[in-house]
Amino acid sequence: MSTATATAAAGTRPVRIVYFAWVRESVGLPEQTLDIPADLATVTDLVRWLKARGEGYEAAFADETVVRAALDQVHAKPQARLGQAREIAFFPPMTGG
Repeated sequence: MSTATATAAAGTRPVRIVYFAWVRESVGLPEQTLDIPADLATVTDLVRWLKARGEGYEAAFADETVVRAALDQVHAKPQARLGQAREIAFFPPMTGG
C-alpha cells in the first residue's frame, strides 16, 4: 500500500503548518508537517485540534480570537474552510507601518 493510500485509508492528510513570532515560541517549532484528520473543516477546527496536542499549543492558541491564519499564503478567517490547503500558517496580529 502506498503512503498516499495508507494516509487516505486512515482518514488523514498531510499539511505543512508554519508558526510565526510568539506562536512559534509557544509551540516550540517553526513548522511541522502533520497528518490532520480529514474531518477538520475550518481553521477553528484545526486550532482546537492543535490545542489538544499539548501545553505549548494550548498556550499559543489560548485566545482563539487573537491568532491569525493563512491558507496557502492567503489570509483566512477562523470560519474559513480548510479545503485542500497544503500549508497553513499561524501568526499574531500585525500592525501597519
